[in-house]
Amino acid sequence: MPKPNKGPRLGGGPAHERLLLANLAAALFTHKSIKTTETKAKRLRPIAERLITFAKRGDLHARRRVLSIIGDKEVVHTLFSEIAPLVADREGGYTRITKVGNRKGDNAPMAVIELVLEPVTPKAKKTAPKAAKPADEAPVEEAPAEEAPVEDAAAGAESPEEGAAAEAAAADAVEAPTDEK
Repeated sequence: MPKPNKGPRLGGGPAHERLLLANLAAALFTHKSIKTTETKAKRLRPIAERLITFAKRGDLHARRRVLSIIGDKEVVHTLFSEIAPLVADREGGYTRITKVGNRKGDNAPMAVIELVLEPVTPKAKKTAPKAAKPADEAPVEEAPAEEAPVEDAAAGAESPEEGAAAEAAAADAVEAPTDEK
């Protein structure tokens, strides 16, 4: 008989494990957070995340594939209509497992598995630092664009009166457009 490569089955045979995990997934999608043993939570995580990925696709084939695992139509409707839009921007990591201590009766390690429904905050892109300029190169200062036409108009005038008039006209042209709307 082939030995299971994932360790001992939860609760018995493979069919029972599939049903157990499907019911845990349905409870997770219904309540958004459940408390279970660490082992069951760790086994549930890949199944739940795959089902959420199907729900994000949202087409009929994906809905039928989820229905083949979870038999409850109300849970599948909740998954596709409520949960999938909330995680549409997230590229994975739809669940979070938090260890909460041991159970009182049999000292089994317990964990809370919950859906991560918070909006995704994009990470700031790191840019490579610019190479420092050598010390012998001095930065060249450029004149602002508004001052350059004033100097050219004054230099191109034939008499001092025309140069002064050109400077005044350039100054009025820079200040005047802000008043009118």
